[in-house]
Amino acid sequence: PAIAQALIDAARELSESVEALSFAAPVTHRYNPLTYAWNAHETYLRRYGASRKKVVFIGMNPGPFGMVQCGVPFGEVAAVRDWMGIEVAVERPAIENPKRPIEGFACTRSEVSGRRLWGLFAERFDSADEFFADHFVANYCPLAFFDNARNLTPDKLPAAEAAPLYAACDRHLRALVAALDTQWVIGVGAFAEQRAAQALAGTAVRIGRVLHPSPASPAANRGWAAAATAQLEAQGIWR
Repeated sequence: PAIAQALIDAARELSESVEALSFAAPVTHRYNPLTYAWNAHETYLRRYGASRKKVVFIGMNPGPFGMVQCGVPFGEVAAVRDWMGIEVAVERPAIENPKRPIEGFACTRSEVSGRRLWGLFAERFDSADEFFADHFVANYCPLAFFDNARNLTPDKLPAAEAAPLYAACDRHLRALVAALDTQWVIGVGAFAEQRAAQALAGTAVRIGRVLHPSPASPAANRGWAAAATAQLEAQGIWR
């Protein structure tokens, strides 16, 4: 289908753009799952990105036990395998971080943010197909950054390194939203909301936000699903 193909083309272009960038210390390793986990990501786009979407949830960047392992945004392995029905071979990055090995779908560590996010959707919708009929989930930035074992988020990069990265990510987000004919982009957390608002300024797309489900957030640990549901209902996105 034309829509899925547009997403695939946009993802390939994004991947090539960010591959050309370089990052100095404290970044010791960077992972681009759109390269070594491409088959899984393309499967996700083909299966679930083939139709127009009213709502697109945007995360910040891949988590070490989520998309880094399985190529799907917020990719808690069990959710991707059991709920979405995606399980494909994942290769290894050219330069692997010994502290963060790529195990693909064999990874047994839980990506808590993904477990919470997909868990809410699985609770509310009868099936993945029902959720994806009107919704989609993507990441703003496709790269994961590490300072040895420590996960570094893109907002911690110096401005000179962030600027070309954000430019590529903004281009991709605009292409994604245009292909999906999206009405709402929901930032999962403040960073994603701010980036979406900047990238989509001047378009008709409405920007919203939900609390980030990270275990680093005390508010998220006090019942993330209920809080996020209340936020989506208050913004008129869910009823």
